[in-house]
Amino acid sequence: MDSDLIRVAVLGSTGSVGQQALDVVRALPDRFCVTAIGAGSNVGLLRRQVQEFRPAAVWARPGVDADALARELGDAAWQPLDVMAAREDVDLVVVATSGLAGMAPTLAALAAGKPVAIANKEVLVVGGHAVRTLLEEHRARGADLRPVDSEHSAIWQCLWGEAPGSIDRLTLTASGGSFRDHDLAALEHVTPAEALNHPTWQMGAKITVDSATLFNKGLEAIEARWLFDIPLDRIDVLQHRESVVHSMVTFIDGSVKAQLGEPDMRLPIQVAIGYPDRLPARPAPELDLAKRGSLTFSAVDERRFPALIAVLEAGRRNDTSAAALSGADESAVAHFLAGRCRFTDIARLLERALDRHTPTARPELEHLLEAERWGRRFVDEAVTAGTVGVA
Repeated sequence: MDSDLIRVAVLGSTGSVGQQALDVVRALPDRFCVTAIGAGSNVGLLRRQVQEFRPAAVWARPGVDADALARELGDAAWQPLDVMAAREDVDLVVVATSGLAGMAPTLAALAAGKPVAIANKEVLVVGGHAVRTLLEEHRARGADLRPVDSEHSAIWQCLWGEAPGSIDRLTLTASGGSFRDHDLAALEHVTPAEALNHPTWQMGAKITVDSATLFNKGLEAIEARWLFDIPLDRIDVLQHRESVVHSMVTFIDGSVKAQLGEPDMRLPIQVAIGYPDRLPARPAPELDLAKRGSLTFSAVDERRFPALIAVLEAGRRNDTSAAALSGADESAVAHFLAGRCRFTDIARLLERALDRHTPTARPELEHLLEAERWGRRFVDEAVTAGTVGVA
């Protein structure tokens, strides 16, 4: 194997972002190779990825198919995600898992002095205090956090070469999701299939529903707080239907930088794993502004997106509240997709969880994880008891 190749672990390899990360690696065989792959329950796709990339380490969520693959590969190759992330033959870890499955490998990679290209919201929303502490402890050894989400990648790129302390405000853009033009009263009756029909992005089910409620944008604001070490009250959200301007930075002299591109996750993935180089491959369609014609922006309608208001309030409290709402949303979206509650019940459940949660100030990681579990339990119990939407 070429010693100059960057050896990559892709965690969440069968999900949308994971598959696109492998697309980027596949297109640049002279720069990258895959030495470790971790997945969820799509073992059929994982098998095909293993056959193509021949990684030294593999993992999938336990189950009949995963157990069979583990026996075929042997104990030496079948390794948990946190062990995989700290391997000596891994130079960079792409964390594209969903939920808290990405927490342990992110912490393990940072503790081992490795850069992490992170596309997992929950890791920073729930564990931001712990992740930031570990990053600072091991930065001198090579630990780094490189954002993969298009919005955070845009901010990161706008900050390259800028002096510390030069930021005034960050502005995250939001498409508005599947129901941005729906009559407000009609939102009570929308279906999961309608919610999953995003107007500009192709994403997994959970994040697509979160885009429709704009809960995802609240999570992204909290992530930005940890990624760029800036207070939440200096982070704005602006609705931008076309998803071409991915985010903006306003500097202390009033100058504004924005990063633009067609909505395609492969470019921010390539930026993250190729940093500090700009790589010659063009993984996304080229932006043609003349063909686009015009771009539109507007303030976010708070009546349409109460979930955003709830999660931003949780983030401002700077305790375990955001972790609790992360867990609550995970459960609420699952119940909506299963037909056990209405789309509008998601925000109602989040508001109730925020009201009922007893927060812990200056939390350690165990407090944050317990708050996330509490949020899940709270919503599960409310839905099971049939008290959704009841004060």
